[in-house]
Amino acid sequence: MANIKRIFSSFRIKVTLAIIFSLFFVMALSNLIIYRFSINSQFMQLRDQLKIIAQTAALSIDPGLLSGVPLTKEGVNSNQYKLISAQLQKIKRVNPSLEYVYTLVPSDKASAWRFIVDPNPDSSSKRRNTPTAYPGDTYDASRFPAMTKAVLGPSADEKIMSDEWGVTLSGYAPIFDKNNKVIAVLGVDMAAQDVYAMRRQINDRAIFIFLLGIIVSIILGLFISSRVTKRIEKLVEGTRRIAGNDFDYKVEVMGHDEVSELADSFNKMALSLRDSRKMLQDYFYRIVQSLIRILEAKDPYTQGHSERVAEYAFRTALEMGLPLEKCDSIKKAAQLHDIGKLAIEEAILDKNGPLNDAEWKIIRGHPLVGENALKPVLFDEEMLSIIRSHHERFDGKGYPDGLAGSNISIFAQIVSVADAYDAMTSTRAYRPALSVENAIKELKNNCGLQLSAQVVDAFLKVLRAGKTA
Repeated sequence: MANIKRIFSSFRIKVTLAIIFSLFFVMALSNLIIYRFSINSQFMQLRDQLKIIAQTAALSIDPGLLSGVPLTKEGVNSNQYKLISAQLQKIKRVNPSLEYVYTLVPSDKASAWRFIVDPNPDSSSKRRNTPTAYPGDTYDASRFPAMTKAVLGPSADEKIMSDEWGVTLSGYAPIFDKNNKVIAVLGVDMAAQDVYAMRRQINDRAIFIFLLGIIVSIILGLFISSRVTKRIEKLVEGTRRIAGNDFDYKVEVMGHDEVSELADSFNKMALSLRDSRKMLQDYFYRIVQSLIRILEAKDPYTQGHSERVAEYAFRTALEMGLPLEKCDSIKKAAQLHDIGKLAIEEAILDKNGPLNDAEWKIIRGHPLVGENALKPVLFDEEMLSIIRSHHERFDGKGYPDGLAGSNISIFAQIVSVADAYDAMTSTRAYRPALSVENAIKELKNNCGLQLSAQVVDAFLKVLRAGKTA
């Protein structure tokens, strides 16, 4: 007993125990912060994802057809219902994580909404024995505040909700008519089990890091108590950076001992979180790219336009010496540069002849529409600049902001050249395609006017080398 007291009265043991308990506390706090941040961040990203899906899907619905659906049970036999139902089914196929896609319209009573089109009136959804929704059937929307708010703009449930159709997380967006009046709301539902599965992955990872932190804390306290304080501060700083959404931050701890192993585990955890976020972003890109392909598929003259512009822009950026990561970002954004055209009527896009002033105003608004649609989920300002500024001119006579010269993002300058070349060498409804030689001549003639001479020079090198094939 006396020997035990003597051991625990040792200053070194006290310091070691203090460090062990301190490290344990820091690791527990770090794990809790990262866990809560990851859960909240993932849930917010899911909500944003549902909002953007609902918003882009709403833009693809024909308001005239939707308004023509009879709000009776026999309405399912109308041509309008069948066309809208086919469109909703297509949206669901493009987004396999969705459980339901449907449209409703508010009634005179705030809480009593009415179904217009639910593409599963015959209970053909993933879950059997669910209620059936026919046109005109009423629905108590007061249980879903986000749904009622959707008449003002895109929204999503703040928590997992339940109703007759099951337990889901839902997003909503308004559908506008030609007079910019809300005529209905489109809803998309994700099954709760899919959300819970994502949470379980983060929970398992958090438990693993927590247990690893306890073990490493004990080892560090026993063997290097005199040096551990400074290293803990680095780990705490790493925790703050991760909690601040800086997943690229790396904890630098020199050596080959347990503390450096802990730092390495921390960096791997940060990398894993960054990769998880990248996976969600990639999923978003695939969704939007699918919508772009749907848009281009309606017009044989523009099929493949976005893909070709993206490839031209990527190769040109490489030729200009931009880092590969930046080149990849340019390619992704270039694939989405015309997303704003989803909001433009096909009659304007496919018009075989000159546009009037009102139609030009609508066309020139598509960069801002695209930027506003992507801003909630696209985190990179440089990538957003491509969506907004790809129609700016080097002489300042472009739109929407009239930027000139170096005030235009180099990303947007590159996409402008690629976009101009592909437009000139593609047949359109209002003119035949130019030859490659004539298109190159036009590019050179517009250097310093519409286009950057530096970018045009790099693009022509790419063409001459055959790198865009």
